[in-house]
Amino acid sequence: MLPVDPAPRLDRVRYELRATGVKPTAAGPLRSGIHTRGYLPHVKREGAAYFITFRLIDSLPKEVLLNLQGERAKRSRRLAAQQEAAKKHGPAVRIEEDAEAIERDYRRKMERYLDTGVGECWLGRPEIAGLTANALRHFDGQRYHLGAWVVMPNHVHAVLWPTPNHTLSSIVQSWKRFISREANRLLGRTGESFWQPESFDHWIRDEREHARCCGYTVRNPDVAGLCRAPEEWRWSSAWRGEVK
Repeated sequence: MLPVDPAPRLDRVRYELRATGVKPTAAGPLRSGIHTRGYLPHVKREGAAYFITFRLIDSLPKEVLLNLQGERAKRSRRLAAQQEAAKKHGPAVRIEEDAEAIERDYRRKMERYLDTGVGECWLGRPEIAGLTANALRHFDGQRYHLGAWVVMPNHVHAVLWPTPNHTLSSIVQSWKRFISREANRLLGRTGESFWQPESFDHWIRDEREHARCCGYTVRNPDVAGLCRAPEEWRWSSAWRGEVK
């Protein structure tokens, strides 16, 4: 069983939501609040932008994911113990790191592993990368406003803002359903999973974070050694100066 997401990080997120006028337990968590699908908590803030990652079914072996999540859970439990001790004994107790640093480190390690190109890497095929790029752009300006995006060989990153009456969950599920159906048809596969069921989504808090997420997205092919510069990667919003 995968480690349970640590409470300190969720407590911080609940506080941030309350600070912006959202009750984390309010009805309609797909619009605003905290909900779960499978093992991951997903934070939604209506009217917000998001950084989303979804990956192919074989891009991250279960044992690798378990190790990464186990390390995160261990560090989070240590942080919770230090915070509790600090309440009792004051500044004499040293708190070594914070929840944001733990989460950031977890994401970076997962992304670095994805960039090694594990799995069949079906998205590396031009015809499948093309249909994925077209799917991302298809309802841009209608169901969502799409910022930076990139199609990597085994995963996809996108920064987007859902328009009113459309949720991030419905947008991503629509992308994944269409792409998996058409990609499996091109691959001659029937009844086989294409995407990992869980996606990673991150609520973007401010403009500085938005710029950081967009920069990370378009630079991903360059950092992974797939091209010399972001604008050379055809399956990206940075190609030919199209980055927003």
